[in-house]
This record gives sequence, structure tokens and C-alpha cells, in this order.
Amino acid sequence: MTRSGLTSLDVWKAIILYGLNNATYKMGLAQTLLQLTSQDKTEVSWIELSQTFFENYLERINNSNLPQQANPSRRTVMERIVNSYNLGEINRYQAIERVGQEAFNDVIPRFHNIWRHANLLNEKFYHFDFGKKLYLRDEIHLINEREQKVLMDEVETRWSLLEGAFKLSHENWDLANDIREIYLSQGSSKRINLTDNIPFLSAYQGNCCFYCGEEIKDSDIHVDHVLPRQFIQHDEVWNLVLSHSLCNLNKDDALVGPHYVAKLIMRNENIMGSNHPWKYKISGALGSNKKARNKSLKNHYENAKIVLNHRYWESSPSYNRENDLFFKRLITNLNNP
Repeated sequence: MTRSGLTSLDVWKAIILYGLNNATYKMGLAQTLLQLTSQDKTEVSWIELSQTFFENYLERINNSNLPQQANPSRRTVMERIVNSYNLGEINRYQAIERVGQEAFNDVIPRFHNIWRHANLLNEKFYHFDFGKKLYLRDEIHLINEREQKVLMDEVETRWSLLEGAFKLSHENWDLANDIREIYLSQGSSKRINLTDNIPFLSAYQGNCCFYCGEEIKDSDIHVDHVLPRQFIQHDEVWNLVLSHSLCNLNKDDALVGPHYVAKLIMRNENIMGSNHPWKYKISGALGSNKKARNKSLKNHYENAKIVLNHRYWESSPSYNRENDLFFKRLITNLNNP
């Protein structure tokens, strides 16, 4: 019994059935913990934890093909890892290694949180040495011995309910998923260092932020993907611009309004009118003439709107920061203290 009068089984059910979940990670970890407990494990290496977690998500995603988080503009780390594995970009060992490095940052420390109460349960079911080992406590062994099937069924049911709720919040999920798969198959999840592009891009932007139009200091330059990288799945120059760090971080993975797409088209045509060899990269990616390039880029934008569920930066497709005098003053003060 806990000090509140709740049994260990009550606490487990509270975590699984009544917690706030913006993703399915807590269900994936719960299933993993119960499986490891059923093998009489008390100490679990990080690689074994990662492997079991990966195998659960691999089976889940490949069988259900349903969203694993509420935000339709993003995919979870596990969805991205499984997709990379399915596409042959990484092998099983690399996938498991990435799970251990990238997937546990939130769920392991926060599994015991109920609602907004952190540390309320004080690592009741496990203790962990992050990146090294996880130690399963007696409490999870006891409840698993008594209620193994019931507990697994409840995790399965809750996981399915979350996927169903997430799908309802994702308009055109099936179409969006088909489009996303095309970009995943044609692109690469491996990011490259983009800083070498700064001198070239700066020359075609007049040393101004693409989004707000204010001057950028050398210490505050970010290279940004106009169409979010997690959607477009490449680092081709036609989609890269320079921005303030604040503009870039605020925009994140959201859509921009169509006026920015028109601006990007004009910037690219400016490059096409030069003798710079990168113009051949743009023509190779978008088309050999202006009309074809315009159509191709707009098609990418329309696909992004479907995949990202029309989630616009600043919540409006018509918003233009260059016409926002308040923001212009704000960005000037923040970047020119």
C-alpha cells in the first residue's frame, strides 16, 4: 500500500489508464516492462531495453500503420527509426542503438508521472541509471505475477485507443501517410552540416532574414528549411534560406504562408539567372524552365499542407512578418541589443 492508500496495482492502472498522453511512448514502455518482468529480469541493460522497445514498435507500426502522437505535423522518434529501418537506411543494430540514444529522454524519467505530478510515485516500479541500466522493483514483479494477462490487455487497449484518437485529429491521415512515404523513400533521414551554405545563401538574400526581413548578424544566422525538413526529407538548396535563430525556432516544423513560397520561388529564379553551379542543382530538382520549377515547388507545398494538416506558423496562412511592424521592432531589439 502507498501512503495514499492505493495498492501497487491501483498505481499502475492510474499510470496506464488515466495519464495524459500526447504520444504512445508510455504504452510502449509499459508493454516492454511487463515483458521483461515476465522473464524474471531485475536488472536490464540499456541495449536489451532498447531492443525490446524497438521490437514492440516495429510490430505495432508495421501492423497498424496508425499515428503514434497527437501532433499531425510531426512523427515520433520511434516512427522515424522504424521507417528508416524499413527503408533499409539502417540495420537492426543501428536502429536499436538509435532507440537507446534518442527515444527514452522523456518517457523513462516521466513514466511514473500522473497528470502533472512529477516524482509523486518516486520510481515505484523501476529505478534507472540513464543510458546504462534499468532496475525493476519488486512492485512490478508482484502485480505482473497476479495480473499478467489483464495488465497486458489494458496496455494493448489503451494503446489502440490513443492511436484511434490521434487518427481522428489527423485529417486525411491515409493520404498524408501515402505522401509522406513517397518523400521518405526518395529522401534521407541523415542530416548534413548546412553551415557551408551560409556565404552562398547570404549573397542571394542581401544578408536579411528570409522571414522577417531584418538584417542578420553573423552570430545569429540559422540555415532553415522553408518546407520543414521532417516532411521534405532532404537538404537541397532550393528549400534552404537564412533566418534569425528566433524566427527559425519559432517556426519549427510548421507551414509558412503562401507569400513565403512565392518569395522562395523568386529567390530560386534569382539563382537561376546567375552563373553559380548550384543553379543546376535547382533545375535538376525542380525543372529545366521557370514554369516547371514554379509548378514543382508549389506541388511540394500542397503536399506539405496535406501532411502537416494545414498547421501554419502564427496560425494563419496569410500572416506575413515583413508587414508586422510590432514584430519588426521586436526582432530588431532581440537581435540587436
